[in-house]
Amino acid sequence: MTETIKTLSYLSNTGVLSPHCTHHIEAASLIRIYQIMLLTRQIDERMITLQRQGIITFALSSRGEEACSVASAAALSTDDWLYPQYREAGIIFWRGFTPLQYLHHMFGNQEDLIFGRQMPNHFGSKALNVVQTSSPIGTKIPHAAGCAYAMKLQKEKKVAVAYFGEGATSEGDFHAGLNFAAVRKAPAIFFCRNNGYAISTPCSRQFASDGVAPKGIGYGITTYRIDGNDVFAIHETVTKARQHCLEGKGPVLIEAMTYRLGAHSTSDDPTLYRKEEEVKSWEEKCPILRLKRYLEHNQLWDAKQEKAYLTQIGNEISTAITIAKETPKPSLKSLFEHVYFEMTPALKEQYEESKAFFS
Repeated sequence: MTETIKTLSYLSNTGVLSPHCTHHIEAASLIRIYQIMLLTRQIDERMITLQRQGIITFALSSRGEEACSVASAAALSTDDWLYPQYREAGIIFWRGFTPLQYLHHMFGNQEDLIFGRQMPNHFGSKALNVVQTSSPIGTKIPHAAGCAYAMKLQKEKKVAVAYFGEGATSEGDFHAGLNFAAVRKAPAIFFCRNNGYAISTPCSRQFASDGVAPKGIGYGITTYRIDGNDVFAIHETVTKARQHCLEGKGPVLIEAMTYRLGAHSTSDDPTLYRKEEEVKSWEEKCPILRLKRYLEHNQLWDAKQEKAYLTQIGNEISTAITIAKETPKPSLKSLFEHVYFEMTPALKEQYEESKAFFS
């Protein structure tokens, strides 16, 4: 019988930091991490409301998993390339993506960076080195491995980070990506959010191994299992992983143990496959609540600041919703543009023909 891999954790549910934690995070950075996690949650909640009202078509929430994206992004360089799944909105907010830019994407209007060609929650920004999210699970894992290897060949001091849920480890792309990166010693970080469920399928029905970490060990990859709701454990581990990669020691797999407090998406009803008691037990482990308690214990945050910040971002989100609603949809021509550097004669002909259907 194999020994269970231990989970690195420093911050208690009550906001007390273990004396074993020697990793330092500047107070200003901790406060910003907390603010971006709050912003991410507030936007998530408003997007679900808009979907229920029929104003947008679809929404996915990262409620309960915000630390995974925000704390990891805080430990990286803005030059690093990020390959998110759809619960990593926090990474793009950390890098400066505004609520208005995000709302334009969620509405798929003409100000959306991809002109409404993707589903909502499939964000990205070339300017911020955040590669567009794609719906097929796990496809970005080999992409990140390839990007990392290319940067190694070009002697660039950067890493590529692939984010994914534990369900993606059942896809062939996961194994191809990890093996390639391991053999080539590519500077890639594979960040797995193990939130317990691949839509409705629990981990117990996904794999017989002790979670995801053994898979990394099997490929000869340096592997960590951490508390995915602990900002300090995440920040420390990603900092170490990045340095490991830049020293030419190969890729790193991080399994962050967390929980999806909400539904998989607005098309899902989690009450059909999990018990309310299970959800409640994880609510006390909420990453936002834990960091808030730590900040308050250390006189870095208080109720007055909380109220002011929630009012500020609430107003900013409301204004963004109003503007996004009033922004026109992408033009018909945009459907045929950007396929090639210039529209080909065939595409121009198709564009002219399509006008008859939308006149």
